[in-house]
Amino acid sequence: MLPTATPAPIRTAALLAAGLLLLTACGGDGSTAAAEGGTADGFPVTLKNCGRTVTVKAPPERAVSVDQGSTEILLSLGLADRLAATATWTDPVMKGLEKANAGVERISENRPSSEKVLDKEPDFVSASFTSTLAKGGVAPREQFEQLGVPTYISPADCAGKDNSGGGDGARTAPLTMDSVYTEVRELARVFGVPERGDALVKKLRARVDKATDGVDASNASLLYWFSDSKAPYLAGCCGAPGVITEELGAKNVFDDTRDEWPQISWETVADRNPDVLVIGDLTRTTQTAESAAKKIEFLESDPVTRTMDAVRNRRYVLLSGQAMNPTIRTVEGLERVAAGLRGFGLAG
Repeated sequence: MLPTATPAPIRTAALLAAGLLLLTACGGDGSTAAAEGGTADGFPVTLKNCGRTVTVKAPPERAVSVDQGSTEILLSLGLADRLAATATWTDPVMKGLEKANAGVERISENRPSSEKVLDKEPDFVSASFTSTLAKGGVAPREQFEQLGVPTYISPADCAGKDNSGGGDGARTAPLTMDSVYTEVRELARVFGVPERGDALVKKLRARVDKATDGVDASNASLLYWFSDSKAPYLAGCCGAPGVITEELGAKNVFDDTRDEWPQISWETVADRNPDVLVIGDLTRTTQTAESAAKKIEFLESDPVTRTMDAVRNRRYVLLSGQAMNPTIRTVEGLERVAAGLRGFGLAG
């Protein structure tokens, strides 16, 4: 994580003077749309988002999306021309969005400083994770609030989730795709294109139905490995991997922990001996064994892991990092895991 930077006085004054958009703070949790005094064109738009009330007075024209998942939603909604910049990527952009993404400046592969974000003179900032817009991330939401810049965080990272502890937080309630669909629809409202949000959600639902049609994986056990070989980050019960597992009727061997991505020893993994290993294939380099190739190399050489049934039978399903996070690409993850289980003869 990069340290939070203090914006230059000139930049601060410029943003304050713009006065086009307003963010006000209040209590609450999750993310639920609320219409308050909307004009004929639907603005202002007011949303309750992860403990704040966000009011956007006009469709953003210079948005900055500081997480890949949020960026891919905006690109999927046809809003590349409204994006001033993007940051924090783990994977190549989603297929079909390459051309749109190429026209958006990437100010950092990892989390940018607040100065880099403010240099783009944003009128809206979106993120996928609470930690991105918090102390130790890009900047706390309050910092943007003081400058009159609305912020938005994916409801999938706050509704039914406790982020007050260490690590990646813990789920107090299982994630469902409804949180992702809410994010799509709310971002579409913020940008004044609600019909595009409805259309995208309809497509995603259809893909989920197709991927799960006729699948019964109740006899299959899965393990999801995101990153790191020394102290691996493995999926707990109830995040995006939980959505995939539940939709397919399978079992996550670590469904007894609500931590989003707990670090668990390989000895414990070997004891649980999953049928299939779902492996994150990341392009970033911040942890050990990020790529699928490096992960498989480790699994097949380590004396503890190489004896596992899934390793001996090479039952691997490779997913992008974004497909293992609560994003629109969770559907991509569902499709690939379903296809893998069919190929292994474990889909009923």
